[in-house]
Amino acid sequence: MRILLIGTTGQLGWELNRSLNVLGEVAAFDYPEIDLEHPEMIRDLIRRVQPRLVVNAAAYTAVDKAEVEQDRAWKINAIAPGILAEEAERLKAVCIHYSTDYVFNGQKREPYVETDETGPINFYGRSKLEGEHLVQNADGAYVILRTSWVYSLRQQGGFVNKVLEWARQREVLRIVEDQVGSPTWARMLAELTASLVARGGGQLYDYVSSGRGIYHAAGSGGLSRLEWARAILRYDLHPEQQRVKKLEPAFSSEFPTPAARPLYSVLNCERFEKTFDLRIPGWEESLQLAMGG
Repeated sequence: MRILLIGTTGQLGWELNRSLNVLGEVAAFDYPEIDLEHPEMIRDLIRRVQPRLVVNAAAYTAVDKAEVEQDRAWKINAIAPGILAEEAERLKAVCIHYSTDYVFNGQKREPYVETDETGPINFYGRSKLEGEHLVQNADGAYVILRTSWVYSLRQQGGFVNKVLEWARQREVLRIVEDQVGSPTWARMLAELTASLVARGGGQLYDYVSSGRGIYHAAGSGGLSRLEWARAILRYDLHPEQQRVKKLEPAFSSEFPTPAARPLYSVLNCERFEKTFDLRIPGWEESLQLAMGG
């Protein structure tokens, strides 16, 4: 099976390149080989590769910067996924696309399900929501996976690495307690994707067509960033290097950002598990594995 993977340098794309390689021939591309701001480049690439599966792990993810670079974020997060889905359907290929918990406004206080009303509160979320709509409008064999708080220890500057770094520099850490989500290990999400593809086997197009739609796929369960930070320190393989003595709760309002974040974005993933007969590990189980425990 020929697989076209878009976005290989990001934390998820890097893991997907490893996970999908066992299922077929992966043609992997990232900027500048493919510039998602240019529709003609997207169409030309897909027509050259002629894949049976298109996996889009690329996105404009600079949430705060998107408030300023709206045109760029819209082209990459909204227009490009729609073109990928259109071209995939023209070839009768499957399209897998990743979306975000940021399509919700965060006012709910129980895990979001796929049928809940959306209402993004920043431009990044709006661009990702439009990407969902355009993938659906292509009317092909597609799966859109909404995820939450994706992390990788390979990512410089990600939350897990930041907490480990801060813990080695400071005695007191102030971490927001009013943001609640579902931490998702990039490798777990990549392997979940590969397992879905493997389920379809030689009938992948028909398999995905029969269950096409939007699904939530994130680390099972939810917790605040403060609780997540505590868990990161608990599973640190080198606790003797920690200087931190105390973690203090803080509010998001103490750390103002150009883009608002949903305060609650835990995702209910039962629909994915039931449809594809795959179990999603809990956030803590994944964190232990990610940290080598």
